[in-house]
This record gives sequence, C-alpha cells and structure tokens, in this order.
Amino acid sequence: MDLNADLGEGFGVWRLGDDEALLDLVTSANVACGFHAGDPSTMRRVCAAAAERGVAVGAQVGYRDLAGFGRRHIAYDFAELRDEVLYQLGALNAFCRPYRTRVRYLKPHGALYHAAACEELPAAAVVAAVDDYDRDLPVLCPPGSVLAQLAQGAGLRVVAEGFADRNYLPNGQLVPRTSPDALVTEPPEVARRAVRMATERTVVAVDGSVIPCVVDSICLHGDSPGAVAAAELVRATLIDAGVTPTPFN
Repeated sequence: MDLNADLGEGFGVWRLGDDEALLDLVTSANVACGFHAGDPSTMRRVCAAAAERGVAVGAQVGYRDLAGFGRRHIAYDFAELRDEVLYQLGALNAFCRPYRTRVRYLKPHGALYHAAACEELPAAAVVAAVDDYDRDLPVLCPPGSVLAQLAQGAGLRVVAEGFADRNYLPNGQLVPRTSPDALVTEPPEVARRAVRMATERTVVAVDGSVIPCVVDSICLHGDSPGAVAAAELVRATLIDAGVTPTPFN
C-alpha cells in the first residue's frame, strides 16, 4: 500500500507541517507547485529531500489561490485551467531534475480535487494537461470519480486514493471540510482506518455503515493536528498487519 502526504505547502518564511519528518514515513509526496501553496525554494527543498529518501514525487496541482490555500472554488474556462495545470507540472519537474528524479504522478489539491471529482470541465482540463505533459503519468484521485472515469477513458493510469484521516459520507464522498466532523484526529483511529482500507477494502462512514473503499494509496494530511504522530502509527500498524508501505509508481 502506498502512503502519500501533501507536502511543501509553506510559502516564503512560513512553513506548514513537518515535511522532513513525514518524508521519513510516507512513500509518495504530493508537492505543492506554487499556485495554492509552495514557492521555488520550497519546491527544491522538498524534491531534494524526497529524492534522498527514495520517496516518489507527485505534482499537487491546484487553483491559483495562495490566499485561500486553494480551497476556494474558482470558475475557469477549459483552456486556462488545462494550461495552469500543465504549467505546474513543468515547474515541479524542473526542481526534480537536479536530483535525478522526476514527477511521477499528478494529484489535484483542495477545491480542484473536489471539482474534478464531480464536474466534467475541471476533470477534462486535468486530463488534457496530463495528456499534453506525459501520457504515462498516473492520476491520483478518488475511485469512481468523474476525473477517474475521464482519465481511464483517455487511456491514462488511474490510482485510487483513500483518506484515513478524513470521514466519509454513506455515498462514498468525503465529509466537507466545513463540517466539524470532517477530520479524524486521533492517531489510533487513523491507524485502524488505514489498516481496514488496506486489508478489508472498506471504510466506516459517519452513519456507521460500512462502504467499499478499494484504493491503492492512502493519504495522510500533513497539515492535520498530530500529523507526524498519526503517520508514524499508521506506518507501524500497517507493517504489523502484514502490509508493506510501497510507492505505487
């Protein structure tokens, strides 16, 4: 099972989360590309640290919204969003090259992640950007989402993602961040949910129902309270359950 985390989300002198500590625990790093968070120096630092540890680097592409951390919906036309996603892919890969690595997958961030999961225009724009950049680049996204369907239809590889530290609705969607029960913050519970996803391919929704959760990568949010402690426990608990953390790409 792959373990991924959103990293490089600081900007200038401000840092969010402990990138170095999480890079010792995860197998894939979703690196912010400067639009919703991150800057050139941060991108270089995280790419260098990931390469040193053998962690796969993925482009965490988002809306051009530093002030809103990419969590506000923005109405784009197709071509503009396609080009902004393509721009972010190229920018991050430039910082991979000095460390003899490359961008190995794409994952949308925040509002773009949710829009592409259920709306055709942003999903199609992301798919078009990947098609322009590298058709062998996997797309990390929710299973069964609009983005997953369009990417598969275009012949791209889709990697299904689950969230051990987010609550799910009975329909399989994530509880909105605006809800007080959006996050799962207790590390033992996060670890139990990760093991269940990896071994039973299910998750318990907020209403207590058990729903399918067939994923190849589990996300641990680097900006969540106790993120490092949760990641340490998740990794150790998965290994104890016979699941080896391994990059999907």
